[in-house]
Amino acid sequence: MNEALFKLYLIRHGDTEWSEMHRHTGLSDIPLNAQGESHARLLGERLKGMEFGRVFASPLLRARQTCELAGFAAKAEPDPDLVEWDYGDYEGRTTVDIRRHRPDWDLFRDGGPHGELPPDVAARADRFIAKVRGVEGDVVAFSSAHIIRMIAARWLGLGPDGARYFLSSTAGIGVLGYEHNNNESVIHLWNDVGKIT
Repeated sequence: MNEALFKLYLIRHGDTEWSEMHRHTGLSDIPLNAQGESHARLLGERLKGMEFGRVFASPLLRARQTCELAGFAAKAEPDPDLVEWDYGDYEGRTTVDIRRHRPDWDLFRDGGPHGELPPDVAARADRFIAKVRGVEGDVVAFSSAHIIRMIAARWLGLGPDGARYFLSSTAGIGVLGYEHNNNESVIHLWNDVGKIT
């Protein structure tokens, strides 16, 4: 394996009140709770000493707070393609609640009514991937669960429904990269929560 090849670190924000209740938190600007703040600081300890060519963060508060508490705010660039999925009418609802009324609902197939469809989110993921592939050095991005899952799927060349396979826990770290050359996209690490669980 060529360790000199670029890596993309994807960091999910720390806990929020809604994430603890498993509520779909798309564009609602929910702050971190006390546990989320603590986990964000632990992320900083885990990433301490790492050098990144660029640092990106979703403009949403929970991602920006995680980035700041992890110690990367000074270099962070907001990127609107990193905002979480727009769940439309399903914003703030849980999957269990949605499936009481629509038992066969699947986010990665159906999206949210009056929100984004899976191809919309995949297009944002593709734009972000195209941007970071041109960066010299490793990249770190702070964002939210479902857009991170979509970035992982698209990195590997999977369709939007492939995002379902990449669980993303709060304060989890994923690392995407290459094996022998930049035509061989791989996952180096996924959903690593270290000592926080």
